[in-house]
Amino acid sequence: MATPARATILQLDPEVPVDRFGPWLSANRLLVRAVPVWQRGVPAAATLGDGVVILGGTMSAHDGARHSWIEPLKQLMIELVDSDVPTLGICLGHQLLAEAFGGQVRVAEPRGGEHGACEVYWTGAARTDPLLQRLAVNGSSVVAESHADVVTELPPQATLLGSSQLYRNQAFRVGSAVGVQFHPEASPDLMGRWAELRGHDAREMRRSMQRLDSELSRTGRLLAQAFSAQLQAPPIAA
Repeated sequence: MATPARATILQLDPEVPVDRFGPWLSANRLLVRAVPVWQRGVPAAATLGDGVVILGGTMSAHDGARHSWIEPLKQLMIELVDSDVPTLGICLGHQLLAEAFGGQVRVAEPRGGEHGACEVYWTGAARTDPLLQRLAVNGSSVVAESHADVVTELPPQATLLGSSQLYRNQAFRVGSAVGVQFHPEASPDLMGRWAELRGHDAREMRRSMQRLDSELSRTGRLLAQAFSAQLQAPPIAA
């Protein structure tokens, strides 16, 4: 029997947990472990296994003075791409990925954030992307969003994969890494918790997300399946 592939989830903030994504990855025969980066710092690339997921956080991509792990995490992302390790950056992970490769992030975008259910429209490139093609086949997906900061400029070598009506850079690829601004892992309860942290109506957020959760969870499951498949694919012969 083949040894299961191993994935590491880097958790950047205690308020932004793995939630549903860990179980979904495990259901696809991955060995999954989570590392609390805010406590332990950034692990060495060689310890991370076959693939890496980088979660979001309540801090910004520009908070390196207060969070000493931010710059080392950007360097780790570069190492992972240089080594062709499948990597998924979510929300803050998406923003840090953009900055690591020369993109730009605006903190507290004046047009306002996206909170709750939003629609992401996939580009033609997403239709052939190994991570997103099953989502992109229908042209768009309803996703869970919770952000105020925005990737305003993609890295020069990036491929745009998805946009929302408000913000263009919702998903992109750089080499073996994909960044998504939305939260494929977030349950209605977690979205309610984040609404509460912002001083908004947690109960209404939970209700609105529960109404759409069949579609939201389908998006997350398909993304977890596709990420798992990348880790388990046999190597290509030279």
